[in-house]
Amino acid sequence: MALQEHSIGATVQVVIDTLYARIKSKEYPNGTRLPSERTLASDLGVARNTVREALDVLESRKIIRRRAGSGSFVTFHSENEHSPALDSVAAETSPLDHLVVRGILEPEMVRLAVINMPPRMIEDLDGILSRLEGVRTDINEFIRLEEELLRKIAQGTGNRLLASCYSLALDASRQSFRTTLLRRLLTPMRIQEYQKRYNTLFNAIASRDVETAVEFIKLHLTEEQKLLLQDG
Repeated sequence: MALQEHSIGATVQVVIDTLYARIKSKEYPNGTRLPSERTLASDLGVARNTVREALDVLESRKIIRRRAGSGSFVTFHSENEHSPALDSVAAETSPLDHLVVRGILEPEMVRLAVINMPPRMIEDLDGILSRLEGVRTDINEFIRLEEELLRKIAQGTGNRLLASCYSLALDASRQSFRTTLLRRLLTPMRIQEYQKRYNTLFNAIASRDVETAVEFIKLHLTEEQKLLLQDG
């Protein structure tokens, strides 16, 4: 997809190209909220109106979507996200197999995130958690924000290969069983329970408490396995 626009300035084009590259590389995965215009302007060393113009172009190309009062959210899907190979993996991955993969990846993912996640990314994580905690009964929104939270933790590891492996696991679960399972089991009371769990995890990450964070995610996975077995 070419994003060259002949009617805009060179600086705006640089911002467009930079943001598009970050989105394609999943530094800003599908469904995540972009940093604020002020933050992007500071990060890229440009004026806010330059960022705003670049976001206008990205929105016109359906790469992002703006929500009044909430910010800009990535809507871009790469060609590989829905490839036949991934569809096949999703179809062949059982709920138990998915939990096994999460059990391998998530403890190390959380450990590295506690050690390596920069303060700015912890602030972003806090923002995602705040929106997650604001959900009461909207299951689809809860699932979307939960995935955004987990992807942000994966990015915070500083290990792009691990983050990519974890992103594949999330993509597979989203296309297969887990979303369907959660839609059936996520009562308002369970949503509150999950919100408390993720708050505990965030506090451990923010305080750089490796032991608590890793032990928590192991407990969380055990609870998810119990839920799965009860449903089965």
